[in-house]
Formats: sequence, structure tokens, C-alpha cells
Amino acid sequence: MDIKTVADLATYSSEKMKKVGLFSTARVANDLYCLEPGQAQKAHAHDGEDKVYYVLEGAGTVVVGNEESAIAAGQIVIAPAGVSHGITNGASGRMKVLVFMAPNAHFEGGHGHKHGAGCDHGHGHGHGHGHRH
Repeated sequence: MDIKTVADLATYSSEKMKKVGLFSTARVANDLYCLEPGQAQKAHAHDGEDKVYYVLEGAGTVVVGNEESAIAAGQIVIAPAGVSHGITNGASGRMKVLVFMAPNAHFEGGHGHKHGAGCDHGHGHGHGHGHRH
């Protein structure tokens, strides 16, 4: 059994949002996004993958399609496959977001995130994972 303590895994960078891979199977990918104030995951879309954002700590804004809304700790939102989405920490404190994607089109076998520590979904990583921009 693989149990992780999410609070212990939070990692932040002054350069850009940090994405910490938690679990990865052929059916689901699970990450922790750690955003300093002002950091964002730019709007992008995934063909064939739904994404769920659950805010653990902090507050900001979330974009799904043509809608933008405030989102805060304890709130959850889904971005259906093919719909543009992104999240921004617009507050003065840090933001932690638990993220689930299913099915996991990036799964390459094994355990954990396998598409590289530098891959940050929708930020011009150029790995050809089927993201629309």
C-alpha cells in the first residue's frame, strides 16, 4: 500500500508553479500543484481527459471554458475533456491544489508520474501529449 502525506510533499518555487506527482496509473493521474502568489497554470485543454481541481489551501481564480470564478480552500471544480482550463493564485498566500486527471493519457507504466519533472501540462513542454493550446 502506498500512503502519502500530502502536506509533507508540498514544494514551492519562486520561478513557476510546482507540480508534484502523487500517483499515476493508466486510469488516473494525481498531482499536487503548489503555487506562490501570482503564479498560474495557463489555460490549456486535454483531449480525452477530464481534470478535477480541489483546493486544499489558499484561494485564487479558476477558468473552465469561457467561465472564470473565484475558488478557495474546500472547493472543487471539474474541467471536462477538450475544454480549456487553468488556475491562478491571486491571493497573498500560497495555494495548494490537489489535481486528478482521468483517464491518464500520459501513463507509461510503472508507478508515479513518468513524463518528466519538467512537464507541467499545458505550458509549452513540447512532448506531444495531445494537449490543445
